Amino acid sequence: MLFCLLSAALPPCALAQTVDATVADVAEAAPAPIKATAPAEPAQRNDKEIATKQQLDKLRSEIKLLAERQKATEAQRGGVAVELRERENAIAAVAKELRVLDARLVDQQQALAALELQRTGLNEKLHQQRDVLATLLRSAYALGQHEELKLLLQQEEIATASRVLAYHRYFQRARIARIDELLADLAELAKVQQAIVEQNAELNATRSARSAEVASQMLERGKRQALLDQLDLDLKDQQTHLAALGKDEKALQELLERLRDVFADIPKQLSGAEPFGQRRGRLTWPLRGALAVNFGASDDSGRSISGIVVSGKTGNEVHAVSHGRVAYADWLKGYGLLLIVDHGDGYMSLYGYNESLLKDVGDWVDEGQPVATVGASGGRRNPGLYFELRLKGKPLDPRAWLKP
Repeated sequence: MLFCLLSAALPPCALAQTVDATVADVAEAAPAPIKATAPAEPAQRNDKEIATKQQLDKLRSEIKLLAERQKATEAQRGGVAVELRERENAIAAVAKELRVLDARLVDQQQALAALELQRTGLNEKLHQQRDVLATLLRSAYALGQHEELKLLLQQEEIATASRVLAYHRYFQRARIARIDELLADLAELAKVQQAIVEQNAELNATRSARSAEVASQMLERGKRQALLDQLDLDLKDQQTHLAALGKDEKALQELLERLRDVFADIPKQLSGAEPFGQRRGRLTWPLRGALAVNFGASDDSGRSISGIVVSGKTGNEVHAVSHGRVAYADWLKGYGLLLIVDHGDGYMSLYGYNESLLKDVGDWVDEGQPVATVGASGGRRNPGLYFELRLKGKPLDPRAWLKP
């Protein structure tokens, strides 16, 4: 009916193309129904966590004092361990910063990929709309100026003229809406283009910062290697070497006793978690690798050890074997960068030789969560993980507690 009414004002072919395109485009432009989504409930820790915050702050201060006393004791015993500590702590700081930069690079690359995908979608949409826009412009040109008056004068019946004008207004609104939509898409595309430029700039800045940190890391590792080479020359006698760099079992035992005293007044907050003592034979390995030194065997220093050594690659993640709270995170002679996790009921796990520590005192950790990265701190030559389990200060054979 409408084709007949407008046939005098517009060629049939052009009119048909215009109407078909307009009706189809309006249908496509109709917004899709929005599905309501329920807000995700935030994960909550144990209710007692808030109540013990002040105690935890006090605990951090007390353990910090313990670490400072330990450093002072080592400084009094000799400067070799102190210098090694400084070198390895410098490497740890750089390694931790590199980890942050790597995570930032991943996020920025993902954001850039999302922007590129958005740009591709907008380009495709604009390309599809180009033909429709051309049709609309041709229709507007064909109708010319005062098109409503022309259509009205060409009709003999008022009813017919009313329908023609109503249709014309509908057609005009659809045309304007389509043009507005195209303009909005073009504006959005310009924003995305600018966002891509900015994201690329951020990405390049992060890459430059990472390159600088890598150079710093290489420099610090070179200084550490030079120090170890010099120590090998100075400490030719094995007993002298052990006295300077070997494991100080007595110091570790004293540290564990002090940690137990400090943690005595802190609620363990392990309700809901399976007691550590019931997890024998089912603990997650802190690091997957070859067993370099067994429990009770002698390590490269010639002394028997109270844990195990697992070979690993520098920078690989070390994981917590079970749920618990970090009790200590610092450098200790013979163990390098050491992290101790309290699992409650007198059980503790120890992770040594690390290149960097990813958790701080008081942090909760879950089974399998990264807590450190593999290194060779403590004066070792080869990277690996030193791992111990203790019950009320006494060492346990980890092989009996870890999964087969």
